[in-house]
Amino acid sequence: MFSHMMVGSNDIARSKTFYDSLFGAIGGRPGIEDDRGRLIYLHNGGMFLVTPPIDGAEATHANGGTIGFTMADAAQADSWHQAGADNGGTAIEDPPGFREASFGKLYLAYLRDPDGNKLCGLYRPPADRRI
Repeated sequence: MFSHMMVGSNDIARSKTFYDSLFGAIGGRPGIEDDRGRLIYLHNGGMFLVTPPIDGAEATHANGGTIGFTMADAAQADSWHQAGADNGGTAIEDPPGFREASFGKLYLAYLRDPDGNKLCGLYRPPADRRI
């Protein structure tokens, strides 16, 4: 369904430190910076980009928006969450842990990146993969 996700940043160097650490915690490689100053992360068939806004205005986060990343297990979600919190992100909502949802049990870990974008590390145990 999705080809990629992109968020804006007001400080690409700060974002590179944050996202390199975040994705490194789940086996990803450091971001590649292209000739437009965008960071490109490729991992497990997905593509995530960080960019200064093309229109030159300040980058802002989406109120109510969340970008979710699939985790291999709860331990990977915890490592991802800790790496983000240690590198400029902010832990938000409840601490990482299992939550019951109408469509099954989920392990969720929430962060805001240094520019305020809401991120979620999500692990769905095999017995609860209903969607």
